[in-house]
Amino acid sequence: MAKFKVIVSDPLSGASKVVELEEGRASPLIGRKLGETLDGAAVDLPAYKVQVLGGSDKDGVPMRSNVHGGVRRAVVLSGGAGFKPKDKGQRKRKVVRGDIITDEIAQINMKIVERPAGAAPIPKPAPKPKEEAAAQA
Repeated sequence: MAKFKVIVSDPLSGASKVVELEEGRASPLIGRKLGETLDGAAVDLPAYKVQVLGGSDKDGVPMRSNVHGGVRRAVVLSGGAGFKPKDKGQRKRKVVRGDIITDEIAQINMKIVERPAGAAPIPKPAPKPKEEAAAQA
């Protein structure tokens, strides 16, 4: 069955929130495409609107918006998600996943695009002790 780790980013604060969705809670996301705007209630943010930006499957294969369908395909890439060219003009055939969320997807990336009036941004998490000590030095 479907089990997703959804990362919701807040562009105002730069913070992220991780939500684990399983079974019935994950079903509203299946069949959605990259770029779609959804109600935030599916990811524990009622009255918010979130946009699907990307994701990856259980093996780490990234989703691309220009590959249609929900299956893996080997396509020629010149950059973007799934391939970082080392030389100018370099192209390579890589395996990527299509733009539709299926039950094989493990991680979904989203961002907040609309918030209710007066809502505060998602707070950043407290820094870890190692980072705190390094920042003071």
